[in-house]
Amino acid sequence: MMRQFDDVMIGSLELFCLAAELESFTLAATQAGLTPAAVSRAIGRLEDRLQVKLFVRSTRKIRLTDGGRAYFAHCKQVLNQLLEAERELTGRQTEPAGIVRISVPTTLGHYGLLGLLPGFRKRYPQVKIEVQLSNRNIDLTADGFDIAVRARTPPDSGMIARKLMDAALVVVATPEYLAQAGTPMTLEDLTQHECIQFVLPSTGQRVPWEFCRAGEDLDVVTDGSYTCSDDLLGVVTLARAGAGLLQTYRFIVDEDIQCGRLVELLQPFAGRSRPFSLIYPGNRHMPLRVRVFIDYILACLGDRPLRGR
Repeated sequence: MMRQFDDVMIGSLELFCLAAELESFTLAATQAGLTPAAVSRAIGRLEDRLQVKLFVRSTRKIRLTDGGRAYFAHCKQVLNQLLEAERELTGRQTEPAGIVRISVPTTLGHYGLLGLLPGFRKRYPQVKIEVQLSNRNIDLTADGFDIAVRARTPPDSGMIARKLMDAALVVVATPEYLAQAGTPMTLEDLTQHECIQFVLPSTGQRVPWEFCRAGEDLDVVTDGSYTCSDDLLGVVTLARAGAGLLQTYRFIVDEDIQCGRLVELLQPFAGRSRPFSLIYPGNRHMPLRVRVFIDYILACLGDRPLRGR
């Protein structure tokens, strides 16, 4: 194998990542024990090699260009992998350490996963966790994430998907709404009701409601005056305010049903669910901190029911 990088270039990559994280050549120089001019020259060598501008420079600060942001995500991942490989080879990493970056939907974040993190940190105090709450599909490699949790598995053959749970769906409304608009008894009755709509961020399309009738799965297109996008918890807030009927995950509204704030509807047509999966790249070295985090989340969500906040 021919050499592609010399020692100077590897050092330039490290300084580039440090400057990107600190958003400052001066701070990067101070932390690395160098002069700002030396850091600037190192970044210049990278830009000359790539023929791409990595930073937008101003008198007060620097910021990554779009190309620089993508390059930073790859460089940070590669340098972390080298460090993890060295630690495992020399036996120095006897305990997980470092940062785990995870992207989680707002629903499972607020009603499940976030509540598990303090327990994980007690077990592995040297691991820090960065959580992005988002319902949009992200590119794990380009965006610099270790793991994502999604209700719909992206069609990427390079990813491994581990099922966390099957989340049951339920239709609910407030007693006040039902007193005014009546209670639907059949799926055809849905046309006479306000059905709160959620728009998928990835497609811009409304999500059909999912039912089971006579042993067959059935998707029903509903309509209503209220539409929310991006954050699924928005439609739940509307339903709790009496805006109409809503189909959502049972684990979000289970406590509302138990205390009577919401009423479960159309139970003869229930039975559908959606799988939540833990997704991570299958074609790269997995750091110990990521491996123990995956094992912990799989064990916890498999053992306990989800409850609302």
